[in-house]
Amino acid sequence: MPNIYNALIIKSRDTVGQQINVTCEVQQLLGNNRVRAVAMSATDGLMRGMKVIDTGAPLSVPVGGATLGRIFNVLGEPVDNLGPVDIRRTSPIHRSAPAFIQLDTTLSIFETGIKVVDLLAPYRRGGKIGLFGGAGVGKTVLIMELINNIAKAHGGVSVFGGVGERTREGNDLYMEMKESGVINEKNIAESKVALVYGQMNEPPGARMRVGLTALTMAEYFRDVNKQDVLLFIDNIFHFVQEGSEVSALLGRMPSAVGYQPTLTTEKGSLQERITSTKEGSITSIQAVYVPADDLTDPAPATTFAHLDATTVLSRGLAAKGIYPAVDPLDSTSTMLQPRIVGKEHYGTAQMVKQTLQRYKELQDIIAILGLDELSE
Repeated sequence: MPNIYNALIIKSRDTVGQQINVTCEVQQLLGNNRVRAVAMSATDGLMRGMKVIDTGAPLSVPVGGATLGRIFNVLGEPVDNLGPVDIRRTSPIHRSAPAFIQLDTTLSIFETGIKVVDLLAPYRRGGKIGLFGGAGVGKTVLIMELINNIAKAHGGVSVFGGVGERTREGNDLYMEMKESGVINEKNIAESKVALVYGQMNEPPGARMRVGLTALTMAEYFRDVNKQDVLLFIDNIFHFVQEGSEVSALLGRMPSAVGYQPTLTTEKGSLQERITSTKEGSITSIQAVYVPADDLTDPAPATTFAHLDATTVLSRGLAAKGIYPAVDPLDSTSTMLQPRIVGKEHYGTAQMVKQTLQRYKELQDIIAILGLDELSE
């Protein structure tokens, strides 16, 4: 009997002679030598009686320098038509979080090189940051700026996990990265980012596991290459949504608002692997979709419990042509404390916020009463 999380491979031909190659992941042991598995690709053409091979291990994906500049699917297969990838180094996507004794518990700032972020809502090295913003407010540009800065300032690399996002957005991001030089077309090995996509059109199993595939690639750079890594997850809400879909397919009783009963466990198993160790760090920036702007919804609520900072992008600032369109009053960080950033930094940040808050208040007064009504 295969173990839970083992990868199963179904290789056969359908009724018209087309080759079928489907990888599944074991989710439940049903007894009587039967298991229930979730498919990682389309199941068209599958029939009763086809031979299933147990690999005896969880899904494993390529890791290391060979992944840079390439696009992968959830199984670690390249999907960019640039030929095969060196698979001598692979790693299973299911791993335990680092033990407490391995963690680096010192509080240190992750310098992004973006002034508004570093001053008013600094990121923690090895922390998790929520990126809030709708379409067209500059999320992609901000992501590329961060990838560029970590490559130049820290000699680090980045991994981008597209979880249940539009294929068009994934393509746009890839093209923009090639234009900006983050992906070096002439010498792929010099690229600074690996891309892992599980897009909207794929089965829920693939979208649910693509975040773990991206995280596994990032962990190798941290643990073996001893680098600082940026991990982007777009969108962390879809990780919960796909888990809910798979949970329903497995026949589990839904919990609050229809989400899976294992929501907190699933989110924790992903988030706890994103951390600083004595070898290196993974700093994660996660785009967060808030359904119906309801912050009490279980999906965003469980995400907030893990975040160290939030960066809110404002459509109003983007409309004025101010980029990056970071809202300095809505963005927050647990790192903005005198004992961490120093009294001078903290004092300056508070003065800036005070000035901006006063400006906002005056803006409202001017909009209602007019400029002439302001006192000297």
